[in-house]
Amino acid sequence: MELIIKNLKGEETGKKIALNDAIFGITPNDHAIYLDVKQFLANNRQGTHKSKQRSEIAGSTRKLGRQKGGGGARPGDIKSPVRVGGGRIFGPVPRDYSFKLNKKLKQLARKSALSLRVSQEALFVLDSFAFEAPKTKSLIAALNALKIADKKVLFVTPEINENLFLSARNLVKADVINVNELNTYAIMNANVVVMVPETVAAVEATFNA
Repeated sequence: MELIIKNLKGEETGKKIALNDAIFGITPNDHAIYLDVKQFLANNRQGTHKSKQRSEIAGSTRKLGRQKGGGGARPGDIKSPVRVGGGRIFGPVPRDYSFKLNKKLKQLARKSALSLRVSQEALFVLDSFAFEAPKTKSLIAALNALKIADKKVLFVTPEINENLFLSARNLVKADVINVNELNTYAIMNANVVVMVPETVAAVEATFNA
């Protein structure tokens, strides 16, 4: 599979890049993508939620009424969950939401996500991310030239690109990550993925290692 390489002006450079079909051309596995995204979100949860149980409420344990003859249920103490200000029944407690996935499953998920974007013609390869200075206006001009300014865009760089990062920092729909941080959630959370040839080579080297 080949993609035409464009520049930041949205023009075709006359060059093409061959994509490895084993990474960018497989049949997407939706369940693998689901599990990897679920793990990513679960691992980012703090799990610090907490409500007070009946035994943790400050209050008297005195029985508020007689056992029978009151015309209602048996009255308990003021900390009863059925009373205003009482403890909470089966309330949340701190817990760890993280779970593990098989390494091969995570690789399959990332390959599936990349292949899905390729099949949707939502993977762009540019000749470079060369910005002379960090300038949001220049990045917006590039997005308009590529006709993707109205979409959520993920720029995947082969190494740290400070000018690109600072240029995209004020844009809600643009995100920049290093190829070493590429994950299924980031790919699926974006409508368009933008790479350079060095990024594609790094991705293929990672999966072939």
